[in-house]
Amino acid sequence: MKWKREELKAWTKIPTRWMDDDIYGHVNNVVYYSYFDTAVNGNLIRATGIDIRSLEAIGIVVESGCTFHKELSFPEVIEAGLLVEKIGNSSVTYRVGLFKEEDPEPAASGHFVHVYVDHETRSPIRVPESIREALKPILLES
Repeated sequence: MKWKREELKAWTKIPTRWMDDDIYGHVNNVVYYSYFDTAVNGNLIRATGIDIRSLEAIGIVVESGCTFHKELSFPEVIEAGLLVEKIGNSSVTYRVGLFKEEDPEPAASGHFVHVYVDHETRSPIRVPESIREALKPILLES
């Protein structure tokens, strides 16, 4: 599925790096997941105003997926947009769209799922209230 710019609510600009390109002259597919991770965690840090690594629970990626629509390459600036589809008891599901700067059509559309676990035991735990509150502005309206 292609996410539309209008659907996404939180934005991060990510410059591509020389090392992101592969031998074919475009950003290698595995790097897109790094962009997803940067967009999600960067938004969490900005929205909460805290170092999320210091919370009682940490978000572990349990699922991600990506559909590629257009090539990205160095040197370009990517605009990564997010929308939270669902906040469960211990999980958060995101939509992520990667766009070339000012391009109305996505270069990639994907999803990203965090499960929150206890920092020490790694057992699932309720999504912290600080995260829940920070994500409300970008939560999909039902």
